[in-house]
Amino acid sequence: MPKHVAEDFERSLSDRGRADAPETGHWLAESGFEPHLVLCSPARRTRETWELIAPALPDGPPVVYDDRLYNAAPDALAAVLAEQGAGRSPVMLVGHNTGIHELATSLCGAGPPELLERLREELPTSGVVVVDLPGRWEDLTSDDGRVGHLTAFWAPAHHALSDK
Repeated sequence: MPKHVAEDFERSLSDRGRADAPETGHWLAESGFEPHLVLCSPARRTRETWELIAPALPDGPPVVYDDRLYNAAPDALAAVLAEQGAGRSPVMLVGHNTGIHELATSLCGAGPPELLERLREELPTSGVVVVDLPGRWEDLTSDDGRVGHLTAFWAPAHHALSDK
C-alpha cells in the first residue's frame, strides 16, 4: 500500500466525527432504523465511527469489515451489498464519500423532493440515508434502474427530514 494511502487508511476520526457519530446512533435508535447487518470499511475512521454509533442501538447487529469498502466506487459498494446483504434487511453501510454519496443518489429515484434535493447536494459527515429498495440485495447493481424511495435523510448538523 503506498504511503499516502496507508496514512489515509489509518487516519483517525476527526473531532467533529467523534461528536457526531453518537448522535447518529441515537437518531437511528429513536427513529426505528436499526440495521440487522452493518457493512463497514476497515479504515480506522469508519471503524471508530461505528464503535461510537453502536452503543446507542439496543440490539447490536453483526458487523462485517470488508476491505472492498475502503474508498470504493458505487459499483464496488453495490457488489458488496449484493453479496453480504443477501437475506438480510435492513443493512447499514459505513463508508466513505464520494462513493457512498454517489451510490445513495443513484438508488434514490423517489421520495420527498426536499430530501432528494438535499441528498443531491451533499452527504455530510455521519449522515444517514434510508432507502427503501424493491427486490433483493442479491440483485443490486449501482445502475440497475430500480427506483428506491428515499425514506429519511439525517445528519447531526442538519434537521432530520423523513417521509414518515
